[in-house]
Amino acid sequence: MKQYLDLCQRIVDQGQWVENERTGKRCLTVINADLEYDVGGGQFPLVTTRKSFYKSAIAEIIGYLRGYDNAADFRKLGTKTWDANANDNPAWLNNPYRKGDDDCGFIYGAIARNFPKPDGGSLDLLQQIIDDLSSGNDNRGEILTFYHPGAFHMGCLRPCMYSHHFSLLGDTLYLNSTQRSCDVPLGLNFNMVQVYVLLALVAQITGHKPGKAYHKIVNAHIYEDQLELMQQVQLKREPLPLPTLKINPKIKSLRDLETWVTMDDFDVVDYQHHDAIKYPFSV
Repeated sequence: MKQYLDLCQRIVDQGQWVENERTGKRCLTVINADLEYDVGGGQFPLVTTRKSFYKSAIAEIIGYLRGYDNAADFRKLGTKTWDANANDNPAWLNNPYRKGDDDCGFIYGAIARNFPKPDGGSLDLLQQIIDDLSSGNDNRGEILTFYHPGAFHMGCLRPCMYSHHFSLLGDTLYLNSTQRSCDVPLGLNFNMVQVYVLLALVAQITGHKPGKAYHKIVNAHIYEDQLELMQQVQLKREPLPLPTLKINPKIKSLRDLETWVTMDDFDVVDYQHHDAIKYPFSV
């Protein structure tokens, strides 16, 4: 929680204004932030200075792991985070690759689970990683990437948190996640949860102990219409003790994640929080 608040304060104090062409808004911006989560120690990084809808964040990362490319599928799992990008983005609505209502196109997990090969066919990057780690192998390239510049025009949004690199030392699994761009008031609240949950889940289904997750953000920003709420409300609140995340121990395979897992398989214990803050969302 301190890492999150320190980054918010750093942006307020040191950020520079940058025009954002996609949204038509200015962003107060800093470059490079490094956050760290002790997953093995159970330090669940859930924001307490406002109410955080953690199940929506978890549903989104599960949707990525399943390779979803449709906002309706994300909604069924428990998150509406893709509704606006799929249906309210003017550039995407006029894109010839859009297949209709709720279609997101070639995004995130849809890329990682079906990554095109130059010589034809595709790779399931997640399945390869799970197979390697389950057998105790780490080839120093266990990288789940959602980033494919040649496919940007085929999706409604480029991936923000685009790379997850797993590393195995003995029987402990680590994760380095890289994010090119982060809406700190809204997105980081979700992204911290997702990095933590991703390491916890992959460690659980591959039979390893979770270690630490390292989360690098390249461009961290606060939109101009979010700044007052951040300064006058959230940064004036005192953080509360962190809660604990409980994951159903019956989740033992990638197949489980793909088929029967729901948000009922995740529970947060002792979550104390301040009131919600309705930050503006920029499509």
